[in-house]
Amino acid sequence: MADAKPLYETYNRAPIVFERGHGVWLETAKGERYLDFAAGIAVNSLGHTHPHLVEALKSQADRLWHLSNLHEIPDQTRLAERLTEATFADKVFFTNSGAEALECAIKTARRHFYVNGQPERFRIITVEGAFHGRTLATIAAGGQAKYLEGFGPKVEGFDQVPFGDHEALKAAITDETAAILVEPVQGEGGVRPLPVECMRGLRDLCDDHGILLVLDEVQSGVGRTGKFFAHEFAGIAPDIMAIAKGIGGGFPFGACLATADAADGMTVGTHGTTYGGNPLAMAVGNAVLDVVLADGFLSHVNDVSLVLRQGLASLQDRYPDLIEEVRGLGLLTGIKCKKSNADLVMALRNEHLLAVPAGENVVRLLPPLIVSAEEVREALHRIENALEMLSSKAS
Repeated sequence: MADAKPLYETYNRAPIVFERGHGVWLETAKGERYLDFAAGIAVNSLGHTHPHLVEALKSQADRLWHLSNLHEIPDQTRLAERLTEATFADKVFFTNSGAEALECAIKTARRHFYVNGQPERFRIITVEGAFHGRTLATIAAGGQAKYLEGFGPKVEGFDQVPFGDHEALKAAITDETAAILVEPVQGEGGVRPLPVECMRGLRDLCDDHGILLVLDEVQSGVGRTGKFFAHEFAGIAPDIMAIAKGIGGGFPFGACLATADAADGMTVGTHGTTYGGNPLAMAVGNAVLDVVLADGFLSHVNDVSLVLRQGLASLQDRYPDLIEEVRGLGLLTGIKCKKSNADLVMALRNEHLLAVPAGENVVRLLPPLIVSAEEVREALHRIENALEMLSSKAS
């Protein structure tokens, strides 16, 4: 007998329906207001209904929605030029999602060695605990058993090493290695930043062995950490980088960025997309950059993240039985729990504060980058209430 529910039952959804949002606030049809420190899992970088993004989308929607890449899309060129001017990259390929951006990054790395006479170099070293998406290739890259189970043979060509183990990384490099793929900050994996020395060591390792450094900045990019991209803290540059989430401010799109050398194999016909780089997405992406690249914006992110981090450190001191560690960079912040992270997420929801669970028993706090210091302090007040409730329940 057919199941009465029409949707795939792949999500464990919270029983809340939001009808509208503004800034860092969401509201239900009944008028209940929630402070959104989930931001659609780090997607709503400029909050809800940001006027500049709304105007950009509405204006474009009145003109043109879709063309496909059979024709020139001027705003695509403009956004690519702005991204290359602000980063290490020379080339950009636009996608519909972070997983697609990672697929493009993987193909770019492999194709580079193919066209340069080394087709045997296709393997990519990744780090345990990583999350790179839900396609067959990206779950293989992430290597987590819970995402691989039941989907047939694992896609070949990925070698996992333990997080933070530089010696294991070196030992994993062979004559078949094309690249090392890492997240500067593991988001899903528990808000684990790679130390600056490790990032620099990765760059040196790739240079020494003639392989490519590929970064997944889908969650850590576009101002989330207080830099435009998190790898900037280490003063290094990758060869290829996948981005998404914050670049669309809530509109779904991503991009793969690369140096001209790394992208030398991506010639006419080697890759493509129907929707990627469509006029609607490009209008929103350019509007996001108008805000994020404006003078003072990243300083604001750093200022408010300091308020959040100091407040959480104080709560850790007061609730040592509940908080083991506060970790992360900028507004990509994690609370490592001593008890159940699911219980803390639920307690926060009861305080009308939205947060996101992660690996290693961590709760992610991912507010829109426009959050004010006053709103951060309100969030800290609600976190304190949730911790007090959990503490009382335990005793």
